[in-house]
Amino acid sequence: MVSPGRAGRAAAATAVADPIAETEPVAEAPVPPPPLRHETHARREFEDHETAYAEAPSRFAHEPPFRARRNPARMWTAAAVIFAVVALGAVAAVAWYGVPDWVPMAQTTFAAAEPDLVLDFPANRQDRRTLPNGSEFFGASGTVTNVGKVRHNVPTILIVLRDARNRLVSSWEVVPPKRQLAPGESETINEGMTDVPKTAKFAEIGWKPA
Repeated sequence: MVSPGRAGRAAAATAVADPIAETEPVAEAPVPPPPLRHETHARREFEDHETAYAEAPSRFAHEPPFRARRNPARMWTAAAVIFAVVALGAVAAVAWYGVPDWVPMAQTTFAAAEPDLVLDFPANRQDRRTLPNGSEFFGASGTVTNVGKVRHNVPTILIVLRDARNRLVSSWEVVPPKRQLAPGESETINEGMTDVPKTAKFAEIGWKPA
């Protein structure tokens, strides 16, 4: 027979032990492992690509349905009009101011022939030789004749020496002894020049340009 003291202590022990036995342990949520280094780098690259793609212009963005095509005929017409305006301006400038001196064709070597005045400098009366001192000499002899019926003023004469390639190498002016010639009158002109270039091969004689 169990004594009342032991029975009470056993019941108390059972009463205390039962709640602990019946209570189940609470499961805690698992802690995820920290992301690996390469996973973090890959995620960052993916985010950068998404940002760049969002900022890049889309091929499907709104644009005009078409672009206006250039009209070649209109462009050529405009070019022709501009050229015509420039050409007319150049012609008007030349007509008003004359041809500029820097234009290669602005000046000719000789002036136009004088009416009723005839220059005659035959080649057999042109002298080219080397002087004893070594300098080169050129001389020419000819006439100026008034074949008209009125008195004429005689302009200045120009003598030009050229080389074998027809390039001008020397020139000088000759003032006629008489500035006026009566109808039928003739004047003889003798002219000589030293220290002419050795490359000079032949001479041309005419009126000096104004």
